[in-house]
This record gives sequence, structure tokens and C-alpha cells, in this order.
Amino acid sequence: MKEQLASMLLGAGFEQALVDEILTVGRQKKASADSIIISPDDQGEEIPIVINGLLKVMRRDDQGNEVFLYYLEGGETCAMSITCCLEGRKSAFHVIAEEDSMLWMIPMSYMDSWVKKYSSFRKFVFASYQTRFDELLNTIESVVFMKMDERLYKYLLDKKQAIGSFVIHKTHEQIAGDLGTSRVVISRLLKKLEREEKIEQYRNRIEIL
Repeated sequence: MKEQLASMLLGAGFEQALVDEILTVGRQKKASADSIIISPDDQGEEIPIVINGLLKVMRRDDQGNEVFLYYLEGGETCAMSITCCLEGRKSAFHVIAEEDSMLWMIPMSYMDSWVKKYSSFRKFVFASYQTRFDELLNTIESVVFMKMDERLYKYLLDKKQAIGSFVIHKTHEQIAGDLGTSRVVISRLLKKLEREEKIEQYRNRIEIL
């Protein structure tokens, strides 16, 4: 696993010295599907780098309602985790393994020195912020400007791209939770998409046509 991570980081332009430090101070973490990586109110002490698998980042309001924000794929980290760790505040979001995943957890205490010492790490952090910012804007636009059927179809397409498969293993209840609506609404809109020949439905899975 260390060899895979090293290859991934070197391919992303990290200096060999930085890769050596990351491998030395970090630790491997296995995350099974649906397990929680970061919980709301956690005091951030580590940030995850995804080696393989897929994580999803969710935001929860005071009433317990949740909304899906974005996915984290191989080679990516959570910019909000970095922000919470640097500012020493608790997270207002949670990160869940969408599928069985392998992570490399890095102690937050090294972030400041790496940002100053390695230009590649500075670029990596800033690029993470920019990517997440763009994705959050897309989420806001979809909530404000899109009808629910359009949001649902965008959600399915985003999921397809994230997992690299036209087959999505999700229940109507899980999709409703991610989009902050009811299972009844999702079931009705999935039937609409099926009539429009955009998807086909099977038991606990959806195929995008």
C-alpha cells in the first residue's frame, strides 16, 4: 500500500523528500462502506488522503437534515478537514466511506511546516480548496436553480463519474438522504427518469442509459 501511495504522490508532483515524510508520519486506515471517517463536532487532528475507494462529504443542519456536498476520490483530500485542523475548530460536516476504501491519515501538526517547506504541498492544498469551492458552487446552484428531478439526475451522473460505472448501487432511501428530500419524492422522480429512458431501475441499483 505504501508503494501505491508513493507512486500516486510522485505522479502528482510531490518532492521525494515530502513523500518520504508522508510515509513516515502517516498511518494506513481501512474504511468499510458506510463507515464514518469524520463526524460532526470532531476535533480535527488528522486529514485523510484517499488511496483508493470513494468518500462522500455531507453537511448536517441543526434539525438533523443532511445534504450531499461532494465526493473524494483517489489522490484527493478534504479541504474542509484542513481548514478545521488549522483553525482548531470542530467540523460542521461528516465524511462517510461510500464504498470500501483505503486511506492514509496525516497528523495535522505537520501541515504548517510542509506548506512552508514544499511548494508541491502548497499547490496541492490550494488546488484542493479550489476544487472543493467549485463543487460547492455547483451544489448551491443545483439547490437554488434546479428542480428536484434535475438535481436527482445530476446526482446520478456525478456518482457515475466518481465510481466509473453506469450502474449505481443505491436505495431510494439513501438517495433521498443525500439530497435532503423524502423517499416518496425520489421514487416518483426515478420513475419519471425511467419513462424518459434516462435510466433503468432494478432492485437496489440504477443503471444510467
